[in-house]
Amino acid sequence: MNTSEFLNITALIVPDRPAVVFDGRTITFQELVSRVNRLADVLQNAGVTSGDRVATIQVNCNEHIEAYFASALLDAVYVPVNFRSTAEEIRYMITDSSAKVVISGSRYIDLVDSIRSDLHSVSTYIGLDGTDKKGWLNYDEAIRGAIDDPKFPKGDDEDLTMVMFTAGTTGSPKGVMLSHDSFSSYILSNVSPADIEENEKNILTVPMYHIAGIQAVMAAIYGGRTLIIQRQFEPVEWMSLVQSEQANRAMMVPTMLKILMDHPDFEEYDLSSLEVITYGAAPMPLEIIKKAIEKFPETHFINAFGQTETAATITMLPPEDHILQGSEEEIQKKLKRLTSIGKPLQDVEVRIVDDHGITVSQGNIGEIVAKGPRLMKGYWNQEEATAEALRGGWLYTGDLGYMDEDDYIFLSGRAKDFIKRGGEMVSPEEVEQVLHSHPSIDEAAIIGVPDVQWGEQVRAIIVPKEGEIIDEEDIVNYCRDRLASFKKPESVIVVRELPRNPLGKVLKTVLRERHGQPG
Repeated sequence: MNTSEFLNITALIVPDRPAVVFDGRTITFQELVSRVNRLADVLQNAGVTSGDRVATIQVNCNEHIEAYFASALLDAVYVPVNFRSTAEEIRYMITDSSAKVVISGSRYIDLVDSIRSDLHSVSTYIGLDGTDKKGWLNYDEAIRGAIDDPKFPKGDDEDLTMVMFTAGTTGSPKGVMLSHDSFSSYILSNVSPADIEENEKNILTVPMYHIAGIQAVMAAIYGGRTLIIQRQFEPVEWMSLVQSEQANRAMMVPTMLKILMDHPDFEEYDLSSLEVITYGAAPMPLEIIKKAIEKFPETHFINAFGQTETAATITMLPPEDHILQGSEEEIQKKLKRLTSIGKPLQDVEVRIVDDHGITVSQGNIGEIVAKGPRLMKGYWNQEEATAEALRGGWLYTGDLGYMDEDDYIFLSGRAKDFIKRGGEMVSPEEVEQVLHSHPSIDEAAIIGVPDVQWGEQVRAIIVPKEGEIIDEEDIVNYCRDRLASFKKPESVIVVRELPRNPLGKVLKTVLRERHGQPG
């Protein structure tokens, strides 16, 4: 199914139901259709046609949703850009995707303008938040003057609809190519369509440049759920919105859940309307989910595991596995399962294989691979990386794990040394490249360190040049100036040399054993 039909079908069923509640404003499903049609008219007049890319840089807002569905109506390709990115990272993503249109929040316009001379593919710039900056179209004025005529995409289910950038092993982000079927295969199998009698409200806090945010949007639009949008996570505002809007559902990363429960005003808010909290995007410490189960006694918890390359969840730990009741033996089994990522969903095949692609026996560690219609089409402009990840119809996720006797899957590490910090993916190679450019550093390696709040923190292991003294604050600030803030090292350890194998490869496993402890 073409994803544009998600919105059109729901608007026919519940036209007057609020689709979006954001910034004190409510937009119904029928109004959302009108805004999408008008934006599609604006984009079409800007020369956007089938296959062209439309990039958006902004915190969570209704315009993200409008930009995606307007692009889909024109058979164009949507490119959500991480608003935390540096100028260099934005330059790379826009030029690599050859975006024709850039839609930007007002706070990022100066950043985009600073690299504008390098963005040769971009012909139209559209500004949000009522901007009147020279060289930028005002978003609201543009759609007010546009025509509200429906448009009918000609593309099929397999056509590309989104390029979502994620951290790359070479240090540069990789554009994950997702088709309409990447989303619709999951949504149609796991989400009930809009119902006149049922009206769920989903508070959306995870960023819309992240696959978890996009998945939540698609599910809400198809399911006729009202999206209560928060620009960025802020605990007091989140609790206030849940209470005032009576939100039923929430998607959170473990860090957010911990911050909420640790907040001094947590007990002051009535959060009893929450029926479902889905969590994922980073490891969930056992002590945090146990506390959450206690603090939200009437709420069902779901652990959803997936990645950008799978477009959505591939394994799930369902609510019943979060109910810590029964005999002592049963409770211990449940506690063990809380450290797992659950079982594969019915519409996707998941195996654990060895280096030769052979399924390993029960309890043995191997790489998690997945197969199904929702998998990515490949990496944008990266044939070698695509060939490495997609082999024989299977996606090699890069995550290591094992399956127990009840088919629950447990993560045990990563084949690739990515770091997951608060739901964000950090490429060690990218940070290492920056560190290697520091005049006082001879060698550097990056590892992830377990952290209760963020899942993992970034730690730099540094060998100084002869006669140089390393100042930790200087190193952190040096990286902060050159990388998105979540990528900078949060601790620095100075060593005399890095452990290497006979071929000169740095042994990250040894580094983690020596320096991977928190603190």
